[in-house]
Amino acid sequence: MDIQISLNDAIEEAEVIALYRANGWSSAEKPEQLIPALQNSHTLVTARIDGELVGIGNAISDGHLVVYYPHMLVHPDHQGAGIGRKMMQAMQSVYSGFHQQMLTADGDAVAFYKALGFERAGKTEPMWVYAGDEH
Repeated sequence: MDIQISLNDAIEEAEVIALYRANGWSSAEKPEQLIPALQNSHTLVTARIDGELVGIGNAISDGHLVVYYPHMLVHPDHQGAGIGRKMMQAMQSVYSGFHQQMLTADGDAVAFYKALGFERAGKTEPMWVYAGDEH
């Protein structure tokens, strides 16, 4: 299996929506917002196997000090194969020296991000105004 990880790769709406739906993410139902959001990210990372999109993630950043990783997902058929780890390594090639790297994780993703060195931010509580329905 040849996994190609790319930064700021071109994406097609249909392949992105299929990946989000496979993961049960409600943003798949808002492609008119999701696609521009991904395309206008500070950095976009993709994972492909034989040209097929199997992973995607994005970063929102001021470009100097702070980065937030809002989306990082791998197709369920390919989870556990190291694709997410490779995608985060690609992001780290851009953001490793930043003062603050942030993300929100839940479920099985918590252990994944802890294994990559992320930890709970002090005594913070995650908070949001959220229009999704998958949580």
